[in-house]
Amino acid sequence: MSQIQPSPKALELARQVLRIEADAVLALRDRVDGAFLDALSIILNCKGRVIVCGIGKSGHVGRKIASTLASTGTPAFFVHPAEASHGDLGMITAEDVVIALSNSGESSELLNILPSIKRQGAKLIAMTGNPKSSLSRDADVHLDAGVAQEACPLNLAPTASTTAALALGDALAVALLDARGFGAEDFARSHPGGSLGRRLLTRMRDVMRTGEAIPTVPPEASVAEAIREITRGTIGMTVVVSPENRVVGVFTDGDLRRAVLKNLDLHNLTVNDVMTRNPRVTGPDKLAAEAVEMMEKYKINQIPVADEEGYLIGAINMHDLFQAKAI
Repeated sequence: MSQIQPSPKALELARQVLRIEADAVLALRDRVDGAFLDALSIILNCKGRVIVCGIGKSGHVGRKIASTLASTGTPAFFVHPAEASHGDLGMITAEDVVIALSNSGESSELLNILPSIKRQGAKLIAMTGNPKSSLSRDADVHLDAGVAQEACPLNLAPTASTTAALALGDALAVALLDARGFGAEDFARSHPGGSLGRRLLTRMRDVMRTGEAIPTVPPEASVAEAIREITRGTIGMTVVVSPENRVVGVFTDGDLRRAVLKNLDLHNLTVNDVMTRNPRVTGPDKLAAEAVEMMEKYKINQIPVADEEGYLIGAINMHDLFQAKAI
């Protein structure tokens, strides 16, 4: 059986789709005005939740907008308008804000539940492509997400219109994020299961080696003793500590190589003669991501962890951070 081949104009059509959708999103910029600020104000002053509604493709976009809002500091969830008229309207209270999406602004499933939403006392933000639609007129605020044309060659399938609505929803979420002072740690708390959450929440005390697992030697130790300690510790260095257990230096594989290249008599030297003095040190409450940044900046693979007074309490290398999935 012969295989179906792409049309010769497939690449040109694909490029045209991307151009149309990019133009549709760019055109929204001039429509981010006072109405957008009014919508922000309503949501910021909302004592309840944001409920997003939409049917069909607008419903799929609405689910994503609700998810983005929830993950960036604005409690939100999606309610299907058809289910709403069969009991799910009970999820909406007078303290909530409803964001209703419909490109035409005439979706019957949404219009059917508008009287109940208004009677309940919830605020209504409409996001449509038709400022004169029924949904737009009944809303407290209307956000214009209209597009000049769909990317579909038939100008029928929701393509540019759904992209525009999605982008406008993202703009709303990011503006709310900024207004709430929502930071990286807040974001990580809502994403604890992912690699991003681990990177933003993991601190040095969570992953560092402690106690006997930290390779250490005093400054007067021989180079041979230091090499044995490096081998035992398996992190490519030993921390050099004072009698009070303060960090005074580190002796690494690199220090050993440099000493050999200088033709130094290692048998007659102490660690104090060849160690790196005043090494880079991090604290137990520093984020693992900050330790990675320091290692990359100074081209080091391991780092001691000390308290504010310089007492050694831990050590870590890049491999430990990889194993902890902190990077």
